[in-house]
Amino acid sequence: MATKKKLLQAAAGSAGSAGLDVEDVFSTYLYEGASAAQTITNGVDLAGEGGMVWGKQRTGTGYHWIFDTERGHSKWLYPNDTMGEQSGAGGISSFNSDGFDLQGTSTFFNGSGQDYASWTFRKAPKFFDVVTYTGDGVAGRTVSHNLGSAPGCIIIKRTDSTSAWTVYHRGMDSTAPEDYAMYLNATGARTDSTVFWNDTAPTSTDFTVSNNNLNNGNGATYVAYLFAHNDGDGEFGPDGDADIIKCGSYVGDDQDDGPEIDLGFEPQWLLVKNASSARNWVLVDNMRGIVTGGTDANLYPNTTSAEDPANGIRLTPTGFKCDSGGDNFNGNGHTMIYMAIRRGQLAVPEDATDVFAIDTRTAVSSISGTEPSFSAGFPPDMALWRTVDTTANNLLTSRLTQSKLMYTNLDNAETSSTNGAYYFDKENGWFSLTSSDSDSYSWMWRRAPGFFDVLCYTGTGANRTIQHNLNASPDMIWLKSRETVSSSNDWIVYSSAFSNPTDTNITLNSSGGQNTGSGAILWNSTAPTDSTFSLGTYNGLNQSGKEYIAYLFSTLAGVSKIGSYAGSNSDQTIDCGFTAGARFVLIKNISRNSDWIVLDSVRGIVSGTDPFLRLNDNTSQNSAADYIDPDNSGFIVTGANSPTNQSGDNYIFYAIA
Repeated sequence: MATKKKLLQAAAGSAGSAGLDVEDVFSTYLYEGASAAQTITNGVDLAGEGGMVWGKQRTGTGYHWIFDTERGHSKWLYPNDTMGEQSGAGGISSFNSDGFDLQGTSTFFNGSGQDYASWTFRKAPKFFDVVTYTGDGVAGRTVSHNLGSAPGCIIIKRTDSTSAWTVYHRGMDSTAPEDYAMYLNATGARTDSTVFWNDTAPTSTDFTVSNNNLNNGNGATYVAYLFAHNDGDGEFGPDGDADIIKCGSYVGDDQDDGPEIDLGFEPQWLLVKNASSARNWVLVDNMRGIVTGGTDANLYPNTTSAEDPANGIRLTPTGFKCDSGGDNFNGNGHTMIYMAIRRGQLAVPEDATDVFAIDTRTAVSSISGTEPSFSAGFPPDMALWRTVDTTANNLLTSRLTQSKLMYTNLDNAETSSTNGAYYFDKENGWFSLTSSDSDSYSWMWRRAPGFFDVLCYTGTGANRTIQHNLNASPDMIWLKSRETVSSSNDWIVYSSAFSNPTDTNITLNSSGGQNTGSGAILWNSTAPTDSTFSLGTYNGLNQSGKEYIAYLFSTLAGVSKIGSYAGSNSDQTIDCGFTAGARFVLIKNISRNSDWIVLDSVRGIVSGTDPFLRLNDNTSQNSAADYIDPDNSGFIVTGANSPTNQSGDNYIFYAIA
């Protein structure tokens, strides 16, 4: 049976971009070279819709490369070089309905033991188009396209000869960007000349070139890659009204606390260039790592350099912020141009297995490779990890802060890993160790509307609201200072399941019961909404200049449930609206000192004793208690057990199907 998403995609194929998700038209896909044929399945339909694949070896010196469906899979170009079109075997062997196939004869594309990044752009109105044309040498030549909106950026390469890559970008000038051009394969600042675009702005149906051999030599052949700029007119997502690509500019200030750019969405991919100075083009994405409070994985499209760890930006729920000086991202007084692509997904998940997974640790061949020790079947955004059969802290980390570690049972500040294992640059999981351990477990969450979100923020010391991308009112929030603050460093938990949520909190790293009477200083006495949550002046959550992280969870029908119940001393069914029971259950007695109890179906939720862990404690799992039993609708709390079902006590819970 066709899924709702597939039906929306089918409808969008003939009616523009409405219903298409970001994941339908764009993919960052990381893979390890094999020196043999391999299939890259990224979910993007290149065979039916057409598009372009851009790739680069991450771990060594090598060319950037671009293939597109207009010229065919056997022809490619090097963005960092002026060479003309290359052809033959060695790269992509076919464009597929869900990705592409690679051959195995070149280290540029698929060398054994090397790590690669690929970025796939599907043709879609108001997102991306590819056009080929033959020049006529006449100034003012127009070239038709099917982007359906005025391009925000155009990249052109002559294919039959050596030639520079010319770039139009709407952010090069505030009034007449069509007067300027830059070169993708070079560091130079913008150039003012009529010989590129004939000083004519592109439109929703065509762009104009002059008589320069770079763009329009008589009889020469060219390819043009056109990228849209959505400005409140995007047609993506379930409601057909979401923007997913922006091409803009900002002025740098060379400060560590630099400018914040409001895109209206959180990006997953950014291409940035200093238009005022001779600097590298910089390409970052959230799969390889844009780390809040750490180094980002930079690649430079105009060079053959390997991936370069350097601090530059951090992501925000509405865009990005420069958090370092320097001319690559934040030149003082310089015009910085960018292209940004929105983080997916836009549709709410319909199956919990698409956004939550549990796995035990398997060995990988290389810590630095793309193979994960913990497999999820999707790229996770948050991971909880511990060894269950011995004393061990409950480690919690995220894609936004990868290699930065905290523990749910401790109030310690964030620590940094140095061994390269704690990274999220994997397609279907996270973490890498060359040894296996069947007692080492990880619980993994993916960000998705209505299910889960994570964000980092800097404290202000004043009452405030913070934007999030949960697209639902959070039913539970875990918040923690990432550095030592001048008050308690505890994990603070908000839950809508409290009888008075805006005046109540509880501590994740302790067994204590709920605390009341502090709603003003913690939550500004304000309930969260589907786009914001509020904070007061408490230093543990909002000290000026300090760094924090927030994990947001929500009830989503058939996928997750956050709620409360009263203990009864006898078996009672907790109906979560599931059809095949709960795979994960977190329970807390909020009436007294009691542990945060963690149970899951992988370790065992059965009619009888179940192994459980304590989120607030480092002791090994206990298998001697029968706290819950399975039930298709959710779970059953059993008997008279203080941690889960004591008469007269109240409980909150979080369950995932």
